[in-house]
Amino acid sequence: MTMFFNSLRLAVRSTLANKMRSFLTMLGIIIGVMSVIVLVSIAQSTTSSISSAIASMGSDLLTVTVTDEDIDLDVDDYLDLEQYDSISGVAPYLTVSSTARSGDTYTSVSAIGVTGEYMDIAGVELESGRSIVASDLEWRTYTAVIGTSVAGDLFESYDVLGETFTMSGHTFTIVGLLTETDSSTDTEILIPLTTAQRISDSTAITTAYVKAASTNDVDMAQALTEYQMLSLTGDEDSYTVYNMSELLETMDDVMSTLSLMLGGIAAISLLVGGIGIMNIMLVSVAERTREIGIRKAIGARRSHIMMQFLIEACVLSILGGLIGLGLSALGLRIFAIVADMTITMEWRAAISALVFCMIIGIAFGSYPAAKASKLTPIEALQRN
Repeated sequence: MTMFFNSLRLAVRSTLANKMRSFLTMLGIIIGVMSVIVLVSIAQSTTSSISSAIASMGSDLLTVTVTDEDIDLDVDDYLDLEQYDSISGVAPYLTVSSTARSGDTYTSVSAIGVTGEYMDIAGVELESGRSIVASDLEWRTYTAVIGTSVAGDLFESYDVLGETFTMSGHTFTIVGLLTETDSSTDTEILIPLTTAQRISDSTAITTAYVKAASTNDVDMAQALTEYQMLSLTGDEDSYTVYNMSELLETMDDVMSTLSLMLGGIAAISLLVGGIGIMNIMLVSVAERTREIGIRKAIGARRSHIMMQFLIEACVLSILGGLIGLGLSALGLRIFAIVADMTITMEWRAAISALVFCMIIGIAFGSYPAAKASKLTPIEALQRN
């Protein structure tokens, strides 16, 4: 144990004696660790945000989407589903991508044409004001309920009730503000469905939420919805019916695969950093041959020399990993502020990266260490 701590002390001293060379050697490890931690953390935080948004809609919610452009369904086609006891409500909606403007300020938005039941069924809550009501649909009013991000972008304030903005050539009056969340709801604008049909010049409805009467009725509600859609379209490949649990599982699988792929790509830079460590350790062996010879001449064993250089390689690798860990935490904090997102460091990725750094130090330091340990005292002392 004493030999280990002596070797560790010498390794730290050697690293500090050549600060610039040591830093440049560790740079590949630092970049590799930062890449792994930052990419995986962003992917995992995004997954958590999306999963929370989907889960908040409830496990009793179904999403119906018509995928065939030749099929034209109207609101009543979807509302016919309410005749079944296992279905408590249906909310057809129409999404229109547009640009909202207030004065000289512009922002891209998703304008969603909704019915009066949409907010209750989709689990969307109001911070202030009112929701879209039946009279708005009947009179095709230009009223809107906006998300907090839209309010901030257009008015730099949440006190927006009664304010107006233009969208698709029409002036809308804000009647409600949605509760702030970490989901896409913050960037949405809800308008009457009939108004959305007018500004999009289309009456076709391709999406709807269907709410089951209870969580126990989800399977029955899904079966009835699929039956109804098959009756309307005549082709089971022209539509999809998802329940939130299936959507959540699919999202988790996709994002987990994406995280592994991003982590694997980033880990390649760690291997490049390992090659840099091996290169500098070979240089170090060449520079310190006389030191090796003297140590062997006074009784140092081959294992002692090998341990010395292995520890030096591991110190470079682990120290680079720790610096990369610190910079990753700082980088994620800055990115969260700039992107206005909630991002937490993925500690499993961080620990895995540090363990990988240790493995790299041992793997890429073994050859230089073995080469140093094989030098004979005479051979080492004869070299300049």
